[in-house]
Amino acid sequence: MPKAYWIAHVDVSDPETYEQYKAANAAPFAKYGARFVVRGGAQEVREGASRSRTVVIEFPSLEAARNCYDSADYQAAKAIRDPISQADLVIVEGYDA
Repeated sequence: MPKAYWIAHVDVSDPETYEQYKAANAAPFAKYGARFVVRGGAQEVREGASRSRTVVIEFPSLEAARNCYDSADYQAAKAIRDPISQADLVIVEGYDA
């Protein structure tokens, strides 16, 4: 079974509140087996456009990735982030060679 990923591009207008979001999302991420692959490191846009922050989170399966996003715990964390950020997020199934 292939892994799955959340790929997010985010602009944050209030870094202090964003830290509260990060604290609140820790429990649902742990529950669904999430592992950060990229968490806002240095980036260089070579084509197209992006937001200031990129995050890639690995999940053990597509089902786990979807269930985490849809969970009440993650939605509560997301409610903290929504007023202070703009984000594009996709859930994508990994390639299992």
